[in-house]
Amino acid sequence: MSSPASFVLDHSDTRGTGARRGAGPIAGLARAALGRLLDRLIRVGSLGVVLPSGEVLRAGEPGAETVRIRLRDYRTAWRLATYPGLALGEAWMDGDVTLERGTLWDLLDLAGRNLSLRRPPRRGRLARFWRRIEQANDRAAARRNVAHHYDLSLDLYRRFLDADLQYSCAYFERPDMTLDEAQAAKKRHLAAKLLLEPGQSVLDIGCGWGGLALSLAEDAGTRVTGVTLSDEQLAVAQARAAERGLGDRVEFRKQDYRDVEGTFDRIVSVGMFEHVGVPNYQAFFDTVARLLKEDGVAVLHAIGQNHVSVSNQPWIGKYIFPGGYTPALSEILPAIERAGLWVTDIEILRLHYAETLKAWRERFEANRAGIAALYDERFCRMWEFYLCLSEVAFRHRGCMVFQIQLSKRVDAVPLTRDYIHGAAA
Repeated sequence: MSSPASFVLDHSDTRGTGARRGAGPIAGLARAALGRLLDRLIRVGSLGVVLPSGEVLRAGEPGAETVRIRLRDYRTAWRLATYPGLALGEAWMDGDVTLERGTLWDLLDLAGRNLSLRRPPRRGRLARFWRRIEQANDRAAARRNVAHHYDLSLDLYRRFLDADLQYSCAYFERPDMTLDEAQAAKKRHLAAKLLLEPGQSVLDIGCGWGGLALSLAEDAGTRVTGVTLSDEQLAVAQARAAERGLGDRVEFRKQDYRDVEGTFDRIVSVGMFEHVGVPNYQAFFDTVARLLKEDGVAVLHAIGQNHVSVSNQPWIGKYIFPGGYTPALSEILPAIERAGLWVTDIEILRLHYAETLKAWRERFEANRAGIAALYDERFCRMWEFYLCLSEVAFRHRGCMVFQIQLSKRVDAVPLTRDYIHGAAA
């Protein structure tokens, strides 16, 4: 790898009516601070940043720029230098950062590849204290956070998800699988780990628009209860159950997982645990243990990462998933152990979600005009940033998906894993 070139100021580019706009001490401070950040960060590839004056900061390896962006004003330059984790996404949404070379994916991929070279920062006591506030997620906060993201128009989600509205990591058994095929494979994979038998009772915690619950009822002959906090998802799930004649075998409720009563043969939760919050992990697994029959099996499918980060990515936390967090296994397993549950299987899906997100962002782009008609241009830029940033997290920033199988009894599942692939096939 070539050593990074120090950032340079190129005065040759003075295009635009505001070529010399922003001269003065504030502009100088912003220029210097941003230059120092770029010089520390960009080690592979090359980035050019056109300042409001027309000067260009260049950082990274010598040679042609991988990406070039233009900043509208020095306020944007200062915010990028001092709080890039939040400021870049906001600047993109507001049009304060525009691209002159490359795409948004190219920009975020460049940042992700360079950030992957840095060790995750260690968080102190203050950060851990703030996490308890930020991720408290009591019942009222949980409802607000779910509504923020999942009560958006169904027309939006139909424009980039698969036909079954699976809004979680697909399972690519083969690289050439379509998104719909990979999502169907994910459902089969989960069903195999649940060891389903006809007539069993299943609880789906965070059931989304009902696709998994309906498949488990149809394909395995089970009775499924799905709980969600989203009004939009509940209405769609109930309508789908009625349309498919499954109203007698599938029940959908608007209910917090902590308030569910009874016991179930099987429990599954897909893409919901990311919204629980670290302070509630014990309550979550204690609830699973309380609701699971003595010979029952549970499967948790959730986003995680290979390090403890304490807080959500700031832009994602503010605009996309308030109250959310992607944990390390080391943060989950102690709560499982204290709940008295056996971990009977753990599978790590590494790049499956990266490929899922790639398919989503390509579909989003193909349907962008229709989505802009539903919302507006700023919304489209926000969701483009979200989908790209999330894919980068799985390719370069240590994110993955955990599938954790749980039971109360040591002999509740077979002694080898062979049954999983046999049942899924």
